[in-house]
Amino acid sequence: MTELVEQVQARLLVQAEELTTRTEGAREGSDPEHVHQMRVAVRRARAALKAGLPTPGLDAELKWLGASLGAVRDLDVQLDSLRARAVGFDEDELAAVETLLHGLVVQRRAARQTMRRVLRSKRYRKLLDALREAATSATAVPVEDTEDEPPALISVVRKPHRKLMRAAEALGENPPDDDLHELRIHGKRLRYAAEMAEPAARKRIKALVSATKEFQDVLGDHQDAVIAEETIRGLLTDLGDGVPVTVVFAAGRLVERERARKAHCRTQWRPLLTEVDLAAQSLFDRAPE
Repeated sequence: MTELVEQVQARLLVQAEELTTRTEGAREGSDPEHVHQMRVAVRRARAALKAGLPTPGLDAELKWLGASLGAVRDLDVQLDSLRARAVGFDEDELAAVETLLHGLVVQRRAARQTMRRVLRSKRYRKLLDALREAATSATAVPVEDTEDEPPALISVVRKPHRKLMRAAEALGENPPDDDLHELRIHGKRLRYAAEMAEPAARKRIKALVSATKEFQDVLGDHQDAVIAEETIRGLLTDLGDGVPVTVVFAAGRLVERERARKAHCRTQWRPLLTEVDLAAQSLFDRAPE
C-alpha cells in the first residue's frame, strides 16, 4: 500500500469519527459549531477521496449530507453576520433588524428540521458505515513517484494549486463577485489537499495551509458580504408593502456596512494569493523534510 493510500484512508477514518462524534450535538442544536465541523468533515472526506480513492457512489452520498448540513450552516452564518454588523445600533434599530431577520429565522428552523431527519435516517447510518469501510479496506491506484516529481503526498497539491493559479490569471483587475467566489472554492480545495500532504513536508505544508486559509477567509468574508446584501434586499421585499421606516433605515445601514466589508476584502486577496503561490512552489522545488 502506498503512502498516499495510507494517508487517504487515515484521513477518511478521522472524518468518519468526527461525523459520528458531532452527530448528536448537531441534532440537539445548542452549539452551531457541531454542524460547522460536520460540514468541514464532509468536505475533507470528499477531498481525500478525490486525491487517491475515487469512489463516485460514496462521494455522491457525502455531497447529499453536505447539502443538508450546508443549508443550516449558511443560515447560521448569515444570521450571526448580520447581527454582528448591527453593533452600535440603538435599541429601536436593533429591534428593526430582528424584524428584518425574521424570515431567515423561519428558514433556519425549517432547514434544521430537514437536517435532523437526515441525521436520523438509515441512509446516513449507511453512509457512515461506507466511509469507515473505505477507510479500512479500500484500495486505490497508487500515484507513482519519479525522479522529476515530488513524492505522491506532495503531488496531490499540484493539481489544485495549478487550477487556483490559472483561475486567478484569468481574472481582470475588478473581477465579478461570482468569479471571486469560484476562486475561493479553488483555494479551499488546495487547502484540504495540503492538509492531507502534511506528513511529507510538515513545516512547508503548514505554511501553505496557513497561507491558503488566510486567502480563503478573506474571499469568504467577501462572499458573505455579497450574500448578505442580496439577503437584506430579499428580506425587505418579502416584508411587502408598508414596511416600517425604521426597518428600511436599518436595512440601509446594514447594506452600507456590507459594501464597505466587500471593498476591503477586494484590496487584500491578491497579495494573499501571492503568498499561497510562494508556499506551494516551495514544496515542488525542494525535497521533503
